[in-house]
Amino acid sequence: MSLASIVQIESRKIDERPRVAGLYINRLRDNMRLQADPTVIYTIKEYYNNFDTIIRRVLYRDLKLDSEFNTYKIKGIPPGPITMPDISAIDAVLNYEKHNYLFMVANPSNRGYHLFASDLDGHNRNKKAYIRWINSKGIYR
Repeated sequence: MSLASIVQIESRKIDERPRVAGLYINRLRDNMRLQADPTVIYTIKEYYNNFDTIIRRVLYRDLKLDSEFNTYKIKGIPPGPITMPDISAIDAVLNYEKHNYLFMVANPSNRGYHLFASDLDGHNRNKKAYIRWINSKGIYR
């Protein structure tokens, strides 16, 4: 349920959820941290005790917040869900897409979807394009 909740928040696009779930499964199998931004957003809201705030951008300083839900700090899956996952998110985890992706970033050319990469170089290229886009929109938090 915890992983499904992360998948649901990470991708609002039901057709992309199996790919996102597969990425997280790959990271777990490779003994990597999930490094899931939705868990950082949950951590920020938990830290400030304000679950109504809207966070559109995760900052580097946010990645350092101590929480058993912050998957940039902990290994494995958080101790509980960050939201109540719907059936499509649960199904995505149970029937995840098999691929070699380890990294993703929001796709500025296709809102709601992600760009995926199997290596850090590819991810850094995708990330650079995303940062350029988000800065151009004036989104700083």
